[in-house]
Amino acid sequence: MRIIAIADSDSYLKWAAATLGALPTAADRELLLVETPVLPSETQRRAALAVGGMDPSRLVCLPLTGVVERIRRERPDAVLVAVRGPVAAVLIRLIAELPDRPVIVTGLPGISIPATRKALAFRRQADLFLLHSRREIRDFTRLSRVHGWTHRFALASLPFLERRSGEPGDALVFAAQAIVPREREDRLEVLRMLLAAARADPARPVVIKIRARVGEQQTHAERDSYPELLDELAEQGVEIPANLRVSSEPMSSALDRAQGLLTVSSTAVIEAIARGIPVIVLDTFGVSDALINPVFEHSGLFGGEDDVIARRFRTPHPGWLDDNYSHAPEADDWTRQLDALVAARAQGVLPAREPVRASGGVLRRAWERKRAFGDSDRSVSGAVALAVGTPARATMVMARRLARRYEG
Repeated sequence: MRIIAIADSDSYLKWAAATLGALPTAADRELLLVETPVLPSETQRRAALAVGGMDPSRLVCLPLTGVVERIRRERPDAVLVAVRGPVAAVLIRLIAELPDRPVIVTGLPGISIPATRKALAFRRQADLFLLHSRREIRDFTRLSRVHGWTHRFALASLPFLERRSGEPGDALVFAAQAIVPREREDRLEVLRMLLAAARADPARPVVIKIRARVGEQQTHAERDSYPELLDELAEQGVEIPANLRVSSEPMSSALDRAQGLLTVSSTAVIEAIARGIPVIVLDTFGVSDALINPVFEHSGLFGGEDDVIARRFRTPHPGWLDDNYSHAPEADDWTRQLDALVAARAQGVLPAREPVRASGGVLRRAWERKRAFGDSDRSVSGAVALAVGTPARATMVMARRLARRYEG
């Protein structure tokens, strides 16, 4: 099998590299970056590719047209579209229109509960959608059927999980997320907890594990980053304990020295559990879809400020594990499903995927491409579509608001 993966941001690149690395060694694998406004830095690229054992020097970055032409020329058996939703919709559509098209595989790079309509809508035309737990399969299948869609889902263990190596560490590692909690005051509250934990036990480190350094992009834009807020507190005269530090090292390295992991919501929880490292999932701000933490209900992992300061980490309830990312490896069926689809393609009987139809024709397609790729889309049609579409969209949004107000 020859498979080409396409990624765009740091988390998707890590997931794509690890997913390729999980394929049988006989597979011929290639990984491309498509130019978008959130391309990872060289440091982020090296860290992501190391997870899949891939050579950073072989990673090629191409514009959208270059990626599509590469697939057209090389005619791989399958393509893994590992990019953010709006970019995925454009890429999948263009690949699906190629003659003798490859099998189109897609997925999400970490915990994907709650299942969302957008995640499905952007990827409707793919042949195979990879998910990482039995619960995700159930929830996404249910949502797809509600909308009358025909996604084909496959179970794939998170590909970057490792077992613990060496002795337990002594660090409280906080896995920061770009969008949860979102509010500035909530993020300051997290920092105050971490400062209190550091002061409570000066002999043991507290590590704020961030996803990106200043100037680096992330899959989701971050406001009020923890390093920025920490600097603000220091300028206000708050004493920062010597045992509290910020780190942008790979999560695997941070966990090597972890006594326990703290987060509001992060796939790092599953990485820690796989290594036998205890966890606190912070419930100080509640449990809601907006916080991306309902998946941890009934896990036994939730805790509050007092637990953080006292380092009262938890281990998950066994009954929660099998349904949530810790199923037996033999339950995975994604490679079998992929093999079947590749065989169907070779026989000329790969089922067609109905294109996503929307009004607006060529102008609508140019608008979607420009919105997804931003300044990385330098086409004239994209510029025209943006100039025409932006005021039109604003008018439509205003009309909908007025209609709702009138109906109310």
